[in-house]
Amino acid sequence: MPQTAAPAVDFSADADLISFLKAIPDGRYRRGVRYPQWYLLLVAVLGILSDCRSSRDLEAFARRHREVLNQALRLNFKRWPSDATFLYLFNKAHLQQFGEVLQAWMISQIPGGTTAVEQLVCDGKTLKGSAIETDDGNHRFVAQVTVYARALGVALAQKAYDTHESSERAALKELLSTMDLEGKLIQADALHTTQAFFAGASSREPTSP
Repeated sequence: MPQTAAPAVDFSADADLISFLKAIPDGRYRRGVRYPQWYLLLVAVLGILSDCRSSRDLEAFARRHREVLNQALRLNFKRWPSDATFLYLFNKAHLQQFGEVLQAWMISQIPGGTTAVEQLVCDGKTLKGSAIETDDGNHRFVAQVTVYARALGVALAQKAYDTHESSERAALKELLSTMDLEGKLIQADALHTTQAFFAGASSREPTSP
């Protein structure tokens, strides 16, 4: 059965990224697991920051830095995770929880948290190579909407969606509904700048009928 238990973690500024990653339940099956999930996720984060764009890139990154990672993390891996290991991880991992945990860690590093952020920038992008033609001749693709903290230069929240099932407006409204927007200046494309869109997204408190 997949591993689901995860240790409790104090999401505070004193907790390092590894502590946050260990809080994510492991969705893989126990049989054949050689590397802890937190280690693979950490390598993936470091690899992506180093311009890795595929599972093969991540394998090459892990191979090049195996000894340094062993020394820094007090591990003793004789080999490095293969590209198939990363593909299996991404297939079984709780990616939504990974995004939420990574977001929580980034926010924990901001003095004052999100209350110190005054301007949020919303942006949508299409995943390259994800477009496919549907039976009716139209196209569907995977897109992602992101909320950035302008002053900090970091993404505070992200959400991916299938354009056949959702839209940028719906995805962004869902993201904003999870955030405290009191006193925040929000910059977004014109398609979002309607009173109907921001109704219900500007506050977590229920509105009066």
